[in-house]
Order: sequence, then C-alpha cells, then structure tokens
Amino acid sequence: MPADRAGGVQSLERAFDLLERVADAGGEVGLSELSASSGLPLPTIHRLMRTLVDCGYVRQQPNRRYALGPRLIRLGESASRLLGAWARPHLAELVETTGETANMALLDGDEAVYVAQVPSRHSMRMFTEVGRRVLPHSTGVGKALLAQVPPERARALLARTGMPAATEHTITDPDVLLAELERVRERGYAVDDNEQEAGVRCLAVAVPGAPTAAAISISGPAARVTEAATDRIVPVLHDVARRLARALTT
Repeated sequence: MPADRAGGVQSLERAFDLLERVADAGGEVGLSELSASSGLPLPTIHRLMRTLVDCGYVRQQPNRRYALGPRLIRLGESASRLLGAWARPHLAELVETTGETANMALLDGDEAVYVAQVPSRHSMRMFTEVGRRVLPHSTGVGKALLAQVPPERARALLARTGMPAATEHTITDPDVLLAELERVRERGYAVDDNEQEAGVRCLAVAVPGAPTAAAISISGPAARVTEAATDRIVPVLHDVARRLARALTT
C-alpha cells in the first residue's frame, strides 16, 4: 500500500465504511459486530468510532452499542435535496414519454421518502409532496425498494411497521408481500394496484447501482395506467433508471 494511503486517506475510507456498516445493521451495532463484518481489529475500530462520536456522526448508547449520530441528519437532508435536483430532468423525461406523474423515492429507515417529483400535464393526475413519507408495503416505490433488501430484513421491517391497510386492496399479510417482492425481483418492476389510493395505479423500478436504495415510478388513474400501458411504460422506466444511475455515480 502506498505511504499516502496508509495514513489519513485510509482512515477516512475505514471510517466511512464503518458508518455504512452501522446503517446496514439498522442504525445500531456493537464493536464486536463491526470487527466481524469489517475484518478490522477491535482497537482500530474503537479509535475510529471514538473519533466519529467526538465529531457527532456516531453516538454511544447507554448499552455501549454505537448508533448513527445527529450530525448525519443535516448531511442526509442536503444529499436528498441534491439527489432530487439531479433526478428531476430524468423524471421530466418520464412525464414527457408516459404522460403520467413521475416520482423518485429513497428507503429511509422503515419508510419510503419522496425526494423528487414532476407532475403530469393531465388535469386528472396524481400528486405527492416531496418529503412525504409512506410505509413501503402499499406503494410501488416502496415495493421496489423493499425488493432490494434481503427477505429477512424486509420481514423485520414489516413486523415493525405493522402493514396497515390504506385501501381494501392493500396487502397486509407479510408472507403474501414477501412472495410479491420475489415477483418484483423476477420481472424487474413493482406495481401498486389501487393499494395506496383507490383508483390509482403505480409502476416502479429500482435505480440500479445508486449510492443508496432508490426507486423511480410513474403513477396515474387506473383507467390510463392499464395492463397494456404497463408493457409500454416499464421499458421506459428501466431506461431512465439506468441513465439516472449513471448520473448519480459519475
């Protein structure tokens, strides 16, 4: 390893890796778990975590485990706004091509949060406020996001949220939803068929390789977003998602 990578740069890489591992563990983790997953020795992890605690990016809980700290909130909010700004031109293209409202959402904790939207030009259209948080089991973007996480983590999330019914069509059984998530992975897109709002149909796909779990969608009246329209819209969603992923990672 070059000398300049053996100092500060390597420490930064390790610190950010530990932050991501804490996030992947659900936001709270012990030193021994971090050591097992990262392969780093305990003294190194302890030194890095103490530095992150001192900076406010990590906090130590009364049970001695480490959790993500409050200073990350400001960074996350700023990053979400930037993601929304980068996504809007791509969402505008979706609206131009499909005629329906386009959204982008991220998985934040147990919820899907909308970070960008471009509305349809139709007088009858769907509108979701940027910043709105929804439980993922009843939305297209939520299903696309949940399909990106391991089934056991998805099941644990569903147990925490309780899967309340938004309409009579909402899936409220975790086994049924987990089977639906497997179909999402197989066919490459998610559907919200009157599950979040009666009369509304949504199609969503994951943004492949995004720096955080992200999904884009179109939504509109079920009379327009039909099965026939699905065959036309899904390839457009995938194409836009791929180009958005490149924009977010280059």
